[in-house]
Amino acid sequence: MTAPFPSPTSKWHDNIYDSLSPSRPELSAKGKVVLITGGGTGIGAETARFFAAAGASRIALLGRRAQPLAETKASLERQFPNLAVFVAPTDVTKKSDVDAAFAGFLSRGEKVDVVVSNAATAGPRESVADVDGEAFVDAVSQNVKGALFVAQAFLRYAAKDAVAVNISSAAAIFNFGPGYSSYSTAKSATVRLWDSLASANPDLSVFHIQPGVVDTDMNREAGGVKAAGFEDHVSLPGSFILWLASPEARFLKGRFLFSNWDIDELKARRNEFESGEQFKVGLGGWPFGNGGWEAGWGL
Repeated sequence: MTAPFPSPTSKWHDNIYDSLSPSRPELSAKGKVVLITGGGTGIGAETARFFAAAGASRIALLGRRAQPLAETKASLERQFPNLAVFVAPTDVTKKSDVDAAFAGFLSRGEKVDVVVSNAATAGPRESVADVDGEAFVDAVSQNVKGALFVAQAFLRYAAKDAVAVNISSAAAIFNFGPGYSSYSTAKSATVRLWDSLASANPDLSVFHIQPGVVDTDMNREAGGVKAAGFEDHVSLPGSFILWLASPEARFLKGRFLFSNWDIDELKARRNEFESGEQFKVGLGGWPFGNGGWEAGWGL
């Protein structure tokens, strides 16, 4: 399809393609331990299916509603008999819930290889001028608390070279209009939160993604497919996240990426990206780079 945004790759995808197939040996998740928040439905559930197809041994699904979690668990275990699926009804805005879910899943001293931070709330749809202040701040708080508590638990249980994928939104980097003020603020904040974790823990790999315009409950709440005028299949972010967890994608760690971008074109420009600042969230047009100047500012 034609890209609705300027794209760094000539190909713009709206569905899975061969290079993202879980059957590729390079994308193998054999033996990996994976935890996904918002895992009962939509992008979270589809991501779990791709990790299962790639050979993950254990997957935890966290979400607010018990029934979708149970249904997805049953479906995965029917399709992948060797897979162990752990589910925990979890409100990620409650630290005690998140801590209990991680501890329950990793009760035998295991480490987690991949965490997908997917749970979020859209918040109010009014402009800054019209929005109720308490509703605005509450939505931002819920999103930030959810990301923070998951990030903290991830650090306690992370395996060496573990990967975290922050399911973000183009709203974090674009102005989508006055109705997205709360959501944009929250998504921008969670990008910075995960970037702070990555900066302090360079052995870990953190990615941010715009998952596409997928017809999920969350996306419908925010205006989603109808407002965009196009739709991406849920298999696209699910398979793209699997790729991010593979060694092939390490050269893009710390970046903000669109799941629609073609991974083969990205890989062909590996040297350029490794030596540059492309796709990092910062001040456009000014080459601050990573020169250690932070210390000079007392930061």
